[in-house]
Amino acid sequence: MAIDGPAAAGKSTIARRIAAKLGYVYVDTGAMYRAVALWAMRRGVALSDMHRLEQLATEARIEFVAGDAKVLLNGEDVSQAIRTPEVSEAASEVSRIAAVRRALVVKQREIGERASIVMEGRDIGSVVFPNATVKIFLDALPEVRAERRAVESAQPAEVVAEHIRERDRRDQTRAHSPLVQAPDAVYVDTTGMTIEEVEAALLKIIRDRTSNGKERTE
Repeated sequence: MAIDGPAAAGKSTIARRIAAKLGYVYVDTGAMYRAVALWAMRRGVALSDMHRLEQLATEARIEFVAGDAKVLLNGEDVSQAIRTPEVSEAASEVSRIAAVRRALVVKQREIGERASIVMEGRDIGSVVFPNATVKIFLDALPEVRAERRAVESAQPAEVVAEHIRERDRRDQTRAHSPLVQAPDAVYVDTTGMTIEEVEAALLKIIRDRTSNGKERTE
């Protein structure tokens, strides 16, 4: 199952819930870019060094486990370390590098070959798994997304809103794998919906497109 959408649309929260319901592995592709960024920062690799960053992305062993929210980088639990503002900013830069994206797409497809997954990101249905049985494009009004992220981060709403506008611009205009809705993805606007309502809507979509939601949908 592929879930795409812009920042703060609720992808991570709903993907975790759906994966838990189905007994699938939850894969946060954003965490993979964060992990590469963290490793680069620890190794003192400049974010402008595209060749070295590609090497790190290729060599990194990034793992996700069914029923566990942990992110493992080379065997280390980096679930908290990758969530700092510094790593977030670095990950945004790293994700713009085409060679890094290609390296991580290979890893994402390998994960999908080994297990039934719910994978969320910005190019899952359009690039990583274009033949996914279930594709969702999750969205919400920009001001709603900013409010949600402000609550999560405890930052001023205006600061978060500006950050989201810039992130949207970068995601939608980057040359390699821009954020787009796949032609066969189901659009779900979560504005005004509770997380329970979003979950119910997605489970219905899954039931409609699979046999009781039990088929491999990666």
